[in-house]
Amino acid sequence: MKTVTGDLLQFALDGKFDVIVHGCNCQCQMGKGIALSIKQRFPEAYAADCRTTKGDERKLGTFSEAEILRGTRSFHVVNAYTQFHWRGTGIKADYEAIRKAMGAVKSRFSGKRIGYPKIGAGLAGGDWDLIRSILEEEFAGEDHTYVEFSL
Repeated sequence: MKTVTGDLLQFALDGKFDVIVHGCNCQCQMGKGIALSIKQRFPEAYAADCRTTKGDERKLGTFSEAEILRGTRSFHVVNAYTQFHWRGTGIKADYEAIRKAMGAVKSRFSGKRIGYPKIGAGLAGGDWDLIRSILEEEFAGEDHTYVEFSL
């Protein structure tokens, strides 16, 4: 896993990634954290999320996607369903859903440059060390980069 510091969304706009992946809940909200930034900057990704069934637990471990076209740049935003909800306290990240979703992302986007934030370890409260190992296993052999947010 490569690690860089910066703004994942700007990196995508600058052509550094073909695919960016973030963790989503199954409630079609995208109301906080990087999901909110994605919703605001790339409404196509939110529209893809809204085309799924709100509150459907079967979405866990799957994803929706949107192709983003900005000028001459094109990339995909992947909404990976890695937690069921956002309410309450405690860990909301579902480690098995993270594993399944990342495996599905690898199948769909193998050979592409993939960037992601700290999926499941921010607002979802998951253990980053465990999630990092899942990402490394599921994206083995792929060009994938963790982007630690910084302006």
